[in-house]
Amino acid sequence: MSVPHVHNAKVMNRFELTKRLTSKLTHEEAVIGGIGNTNFDLWMSGQRPQNFYMLGSMGLTIPIALGVAIAQPQRHVVALEGDGSLLMQLSCLATVAERAPKNLTIVIWDNGIYQITGSQPTASAATADLVAIAQGCGIAKSAWAVDEADFDRLFTTAIAEGGPSLIAARIDGQPGVGATDRDPVQIRARFMQGLGVKR
Repeated sequence: MSVPHVHNAKVMNRFELTKRLTSKLTHEEAVIGGIGNTNFDLWMSGQRPQNFYMLGSMGLTIPIALGVAIAQPQRHVVALEGDGSLLMQLSCLATVAERAPKNLTIVIWDNGIYQITGSQPTASAATADLVAIAQGCGIAKSAWAVDEADFDRLFTTAIAEGGPSLIAARIDGQPGVGATDRDPVQIRARFMQGLGVKR
C-alpha cells in the first residue's frame, strides 16, 4: 500500500525498527506497545518490566503513555502505535500538544492498512499525513523517518532533547514476529513493578 504524500520515506520493517529502538533504552524508559503486531514485535524484541503490552484497546496507546509521562515526569515514555489505531483517536495528539510533556516520544508505524483485521486500507494510504496532522495539533517535533539511520537519529534526539516528539515510519505489510502472552493481570503487575509503584 503506497502513501503518496510521503515522497522521501523508505518502506522499512517494524520488527527491525523495534529492535533498533529497544537497543537504545538504557534508563528504564517506559514503553507502551499498541495492540496487535506492534506489541508482538515489542515482546519479541526482549521483555522488560517497563514495557506495557496493549491487549484489545485500540486507540489508547498514546493516552496511556501520556498518563504515565504526567505521573512520572522523571521517566521517559515511548508510545508505539499503528496508523489505524492513531486514526481512531486523533484527538489525543491535541491533548499531548496542550500538556506538552517533555518526556514523551510517540512512534507511529504506518503501513496504510488495518493489518490485523484483514488489511483494509486506512486513510493514511490515501490522504491523511499523520506527521502533518501532529504538527497541526501543535507537536512541533514531528517528522517522517526517511530510512533506518534517520529513525535512529530522530529517536536518539527525542530521548536526549525531550519532547513531546512524534516519529512516523513507513513500514511494510509483514506480520508481527511471535505473539504476546495474553495475560493482562500479569502484564499490569509486571509493568507496575517496572515503574516502581508496586513491590
